[in-house]
Amino acid sequence: MIKKTITIIVAAAENDAIGKNNDLIWSLPDDLKRFKRLTSGHCIIMGRKTFDSFPGLLPNRKHIVISKKFYSYFPDEVIVVNNFEDAVKATNEDENPYVIGGGQIYNLAMKYSDIIELTRVHEEFEADTFFPKINKNEWKLINEENHKKDERHKYSFTYKTYLKIK
Repeated sequence: MIKKTITIIVAAAENDAIGKNNDLIWSLPDDLKRFKRLTSGHCIIMGRKTFDSFPGLLPNRKHIVISKKFYSYFPDEVIVVNNFEDAVKATNEDENPYVIGGGQIYNLAMKYSDIIELTRVHEEFEADTFFPKINKNEWKLINEENHKKDERHKYSFTYKTYLKIK
């Protein structure tokens, strides 16, 4: 079996807020470009609600949706599984699948994942979906890149890469 590096990719506020009413809370165009660049050509694992929040399939990615119930509206290209282990198996030859949300899926993925690509939005928001706390005894910060707010970004943010401590 191929050794996989499972990466969680998420944008979370200072209070770990990631979404409200099945939508993103902020618009950060540079972060969306980064998400596209990192996940393009890879499998993306998500929950049904996250999939439902998309306007359509994301190009150049294999979509794997974890859902406890089977919904007939999924396009044929989408693989539907009912647990995280099956989602990882469905990534087949992809050595670096990405977990893209939402909150419940992030909680499940923490114990399986090797890397967290976190965009920390430097603000607190009201939300109904949150990213789990990162345990500093289990994860080591290995890279940071700061971005100030500007005419295209209402909030400052920092890209942070964490590596699981084995």
